[in-house]
Amino acid sequence: MLVDVCNWSGVKCNKESTQVIELDISGRDLGGEISPSIANLTGLTVLDLSRNFFVGKIPPEIGSLHETLKQLSLSENLLHGNIPQELGLLNRLVYLDLGSNRLNGSIPVQLFCNGSSSSLQYIDLSNNSLTGEIPLNYHCHLKELRFLLLWSNKLTGTVPSSLSNSTNLKWMDLESNMLSGELPSQVISKMPQLQFLYLSYNHFVSHNNNTNLEPFFASLANSSDLQELELAGNSLGGEITSSVRHLSVNLVQIHLDQNRIHGSIPPEISNLLNLTLLNLSSNLLSGPIPRELCKLSKLERVYLSNNHLTGEIPMELGDIPRLGLLDVSRNNLSGSIPDSFGNLSQLRRLLLYGNHLSGTVPQSLGKCINLEILDLSHNNLTGTIPVEVVSNLRNLKLYLNLSSNHLSGPIPLELSKMDMVLSVDLSSNELSGKIPPQLGSCIALEHLNLSRNGFSSTLPSSLGQLPYLKELDVSFNRLTGAIPPSFQQSSTLKHLNFSFNLLSGNVSDKGSFSKLTIESFLGDSLLCGSIKGMQACKKKHKYPSVLLPVLLSLIATPVLCVFGYPLVQRSRFGKNLTVYAKEEVEDEEKQNQNDPKYPRISYQQLIAATGGFNASSLIGSGRFGHVYKGVLRNNTKVAVKVLDPKTALEFSGSFKRECQILKRTRHRNLIRIITTCSKPGFNALVLPLMPNGSLERHLYPGEYSSKNLDLIQLVNICSDVAEGIAYLHHYSPVKVVHCDLKPSNILLDDEMTALVTDFGISRLVQGVEETVSTDDSVSFGSTDGLLCGSVGYIAPEYGMGKRASTHGDVYSFGVLLLEIVSGRRPTDVLVNEGSSLHEFMKSHYPDSLEGIIEQALIRWKPQGKPEKCEKLWREVILEMIELGLVCTQYNPSTRPDMLDVAHEMGRLKEYLFACPSLLHFSSQETQGEASS
Repeated sequence: MLVDVCNWSGVKCNKESTQVIELDISGRDLGGEISPSIANLTGLTVLDLSRNFFVGKIPPEIGSLHETLKQLSLSENLLHGNIPQELGLLNRLVYLDLGSNRLNGSIPVQLFCNGSSSSLQYIDLSNNSLTGEIPLNYHCHLKELRFLLLWSNKLTGTVPSSLSNSTNLKWMDLESNMLSGELPSQVISKMPQLQFLYLSYNHFVSHNNNTNLEPFFASLANSSDLQELELAGNSLGGEITSSVRHLSVNLVQIHLDQNRIHGSIPPEISNLLNLTLLNLSSNLLSGPIPRELCKLSKLERVYLSNNHLTGEIPMELGDIPRLGLLDVSRNNLSGSIPDSFGNLSQLRRLLLYGNHLSGTVPQSLGKCINLEILDLSHNNLTGTIPVEVVSNLRNLKLYLNLSSNHLSGPIPLELSKMDMVLSVDLSSNELSGKIPPQLGSCIALEHLNLSRNGFSSTLPSSLGQLPYLKELDVSFNRLTGAIPPSFQQSSTLKHLNFSFNLLSGNVSDKGSFSKLTIESFLGDSLLCGSIKGMQACKKKHKYPSVLLPVLLSLIATPVLCVFGYPLVQRSRFGKNLTVYAKEEVEDEEKQNQNDPKYPRISYQQLIAATGGFNASSLIGSGRFGHVYKGVLRNNTKVAVKVLDPKTALEFSGSFKRECQILKRTRHRNLIRIITTCSKPGFNALVLPLMPNGSLERHLYPGEYSSKNLDLIQLVNICSDVAEGIAYLHHYSPVKVVHCDLKPSNILLDDEMTALVTDFGISRLVQGVEETVSTDDSVSFGSTDGLLCGSVGYIAPEYGMGKRASTHGDVYSFGVLLLEIVSGRRPTDVLVNEGSSLHEFMKSHYPDSLEGIIEQALIRWKPQGKPEKCEKLWREVILEMIELGLVCTQYNPSTRPDMLDVAHEMGRLKEYLFACPSLLHFSSQETQGEASS
C-alpha cells in the first residue's frame, strides 16, 4: 500500500506529480546515519537535514541528484569523514552548507571546479577539521558566489588568485585557519560588493616583507559597502597610514589587534563616521591617542591596550555619547584622568591600568552609574578614594581595582553600598585607619585584597560572614588582636593571607583553615595554634565556674527564638492587610456579568468545549487544579483552568484572587481573561489558548516534541516577561507579586510573543514606599503560611518565613535566565550537584564559562544569521549570565527591581539586532528559488 507522504511535516511535493521536491527536517533532534536511499527522491530540489544529531559519513549517492538539487544543508550535525567528491556533480546547486560537523580531509577539487561552479552562491564548510589548500585554480569560475565561509578549519596555502573571479562576493570568512602569504590585496580589489571580510588568526603578512599595509588598505577602496574588517592575530607589520580615510564610510567594526603594527594612530580614522568598534590592542603603536576620535559619535567600544601610546588621555573622549567600553591599559600614558569621563553615561567598563597616570581619582566618575568594571590600578594616582565615586557606583557588579597606586586615607564607608561587586582590590597603596565592618554589606563579594597598606586595629568579623567570599588578603598591614572565628567558620573561603601583621591568639586548623599552612601567617609571631609549622599555644587553667552563665545563655537563646519569633512574625505580618469585603467581590462579579468584555459561558458549554474535561484535552496541571484545551461554539480555542475542588477549602480565596488580578491588569505580555465560570464546587477561568504552548516545551523539546527556539527569540521572550512583571510590580492598578514565575507559566502566542500567566498564588501587596488608595490596596492573608513558588525558583528568603515580595519575582526571573543559558532545570542541579542554579553558575563565573556558553550556542544559535555574529552572541549570553547572577543574589535588597531588569533586557535585544542578517541571501530565499 502506497503511503501519502506529502502531508508529512517538512515534506513538500509537486502538486501535479506528487513527487517530493523538498525535504526539510532541520532541528528535529534526529539521529542515526543519513540513508543513501535519500537519492531515490529524484525530484528533490531542497534537502535540509541541519541541526540534528546525524552521524557517519555524507552519502556520496546524494551526487546523483545533480539534475534537480539546488539547496543542500547538512550543517550542525556529527558527520565525519571526507566530503564526497560526488557532491561536485550537483551542477545546479546554489546553496551548500556542511558547516559545524566533524569533517576532515581536503576539500575535493570537484566541489569548486566543475559544472556546479557556475551556480553556487553560498558555500559554508566552516567549523570542521578540513586540511589542505582552497582548491581553486584558473579553470574554476565561481562567478555567482556571494558567501564563502571556511572559518575554523586547518586550511593551508595562500588565498587563490582565481577567487578574484567571484566579483559578486559579499562575505568572505577565512578566519582561524593556517593560511599564509601576503594579504590577498589583488583578489579583494576585484570585489566591489564586499561587505564582510574576516582574515583573522592565520599566518598572513603584509606587503614588502611584512612592512607595508598600504596596498591592502588601497585594495579596499572600491568596496564601498564594507561593514566589518577583521585582521587580528596575524603578526602583520607596517603602519596604519592616512589612506585609512578611504575605507568605506559604512564600516562598523575594525579588528587589527594582536599584530605588529607600529607608528601612530592616524587622525584620519575619524572619517569612518559609522564606526562602533575599534580594536587596535596588542600592537606596537606609539604616539598620542588622537583627539579626533571624538568625532566618531557612534563608537561603543574602543580597545587600545598593550601598545606604546604616550601623552595624556584626550578629554574629548568624554564627548562620545555611546561609549560603553574604553580600554587603554598597559601603555605609557601620563597626566590625569579626564573629568569629562563623567559625561559617559553609557560607560560600562573603564580600564586605565598599567600606565603612568597621576593626580587624583576624579569625583566625576561617580556619574558613570552604569559602570561594571573600574580598573585604575598600577598608576601613580594620589589622594583619597572619593566618596562621590564609591557611593554612586552601586551597579558596579564585576570588579573595582585601585591597587598599586599612592592612595591614602581611610576606606570610605560608602564602599559598602557596592553590594553587587564581585572583586575589590585596594592593595599596595598608603591607605590607613580601620577596615570598616560595613564591608560586610558587600554581599556578593568573592575576592577582597587589602594587602600592603597601613590598616590598623582589629579585623572585622563581618568579613568572615560574607556568604561568597573565596579569597581574602590582608597581609602587610598593622592589624592587631585575634582572628575572628567567623573566618574559620566560613564555608566558602579558600585562600587567606594574614601574614606580616600584629595579630595574636590561638589559630585552629579546623573549618576553612584546615588546608592553610604557615605561609598564610608568616611574620605574625604572636599567633599560635595547630596550623602546620606554627608554634603551639601554651595550655591555660580551666575555670568551671565560668561555664554556668555561658550554658544558661546558650539554652535561653534558642528558647526565646522558638517562642518569640512567631509572635514577632504574627505582629509584623498582621500589619497593613486590607482584604476585600464579601459584598465588594459580589458587586464586582455582578458588574462583570453584564460586561461585554467578559461574556458569560455556562458550565455546560465548558463541558461541551472540553469533551467533558476529558483526559485527552488536559494540557497542564498545577497546584490549584488542571488546565484543559477546548473549542467554544464560535470556534474560539480556549484554555480552561479549573480549580481543584479538593483544595477549595484550603485555598478558597485563590480563584477570586486570580479573577480580580486578571481583570485589573492590562498589558501585552500578560494573559488576558475571556470570562469566568463559577458554581458550587466548580470554579474556572477561561483564557485564550496559546498556539505555541509554554516556554518550557520549547526549552526542553526532547520531552515535548517542540521545535527549538534560537537566541534572538529567547532574548525577545525574556524581554517580554521582564516587561510584563515590571508592569505588575510598578504600573498595575493593584501591585502584584507573581510568586510562581517559571517556564511553564510563560505562554507563547502565534507570533512567539511571551505572555505571563498563572496568578494562582499571586499576592497583591501595598508598597510601603507608595501612596495607594484603600480601594486598590489588596492583600490576602489566606496564603501567608505558604511557601510561594516552585522548587528551584523560590527565593531563599521565603524559606525563612519572609513575606512574598517583588524581590522574589526578580530572583525567579534570574533563575529563568540561568536555566535558559545552562540548559539545566534548577531542580536537576539541586539533585545532582546539591546546590542552587545560582551557586552552580557562580562556581563557573567568570573563568570557566566557556563550555557553558559553547553549549548554549549549539542549542540556541540563530539560523539564517551569519556565523560572524557569533562573537556578539557570546557577549549576549555572557550578559544574560551576569544579569541572572545579579537577580539571584542571596540578599533581596541587593537585587535590581524589574524596571531595571526590563531595561537591561531591552538593551540586550537592541544589541543583538546590531548584527546584520545574511543581507540579500538566506536559506529561505534559496528555498524560494528551488521551488520556482
